[in-house]
Amino acid sequence: MTAHNKTSTTNDGLTHFDATGQAHMVDVGSKNETHRIAIASGTIRMKPETLAIIESGTAKKGDVLGIARIAAIMAAKRTSDLIPLCHPLALTRVTVDFSIDATQSSIHCTAQVETFGKTGVEMEALTAVQIGLLTIYDMCKAVDRGMMMSEIKVLEKHGGKSGDWVADL
Repeated sequence: MTAHNKTSTTNDGLTHFDATGQAHMVDVGSKNETHRIAIASGTIRMKPETLAIIESGTAKKGDVLGIARIAAIMAAKRTSDLIPLCHPLALTRVTVDFSIDATQSSIHCTAQVETFGKTGVEMEALTAVQIGLLTIYDMCKAVDRGMMMSEIKVLEKHGGKSGDWVADL
């Protein structure tokens, strides 16, 4: 077995590469467990007719936002299966909210993910948002293939060595 550097960063501060440039999973073993929270958001824009179908609950595949919420929560729990170098985390809370903006013919998704652990949950929050929006697309693509997802971003993160961070909006 070859010995590897426990935790190192490249000169540019990237933590998922060792000193020789090889990808590795960051060693979080010596980090303190803290309450970690991340909030992410994103938007899907669509035709007004598509939004009306979602609002009325008449989509052929069922309750679009209810199913998208469940998909988003499931995705947050499975993030380490999707993103190669993410740590599997025991999440303590995942909330997903959708708000409809009729003037922009869009749906806004916000996910908040929490854990008590040694690494943050930003990737889990981002994954929840993206999968929630993708589920809306999947359920409505028969009537609107031109839907567009955008503005997917981390809004806040709390906990850990680096403390709190809030996006400049």
